[in-house]
Amino acid sequence: MVKQIKATEQFSYWLDSLKDIQGRARIQARIQRLASGNPGAHRNLRLGVSELKIDIGPGYRVYYTQRQNVLIILLCGGDKASQRADIELVYQLVNKLEV
Repeated sequence: MVKQIKATEQFSYWLDSLKDIQGRARIQARIQRLASGNPGAHRNLRLGVSELKIDIGPGYRVYYTQRQNVLIILLCGGDKASQRADIELVYQLVNKLEV
């Protein structure tokens, strides 16, 4: 079963503003795999948040949470250099979610 994907404005803006076309394509492919139930390299954080690791370019990260077993919400994106700040933002976003 393919899960529904939703994205926050922050995530959509980040992905749309990526100049790395190959990186963007790899991120989009990973999101499709995630929707199909195959997250690949990832780790679970706190508050039900998980981090996808995409090993291309600067080491992209996509942060997401799941609701109601059928919905994946893409919260934020970044790279290895911004990881600490991105995770703090993700925790703020996940606490504000209304699903």
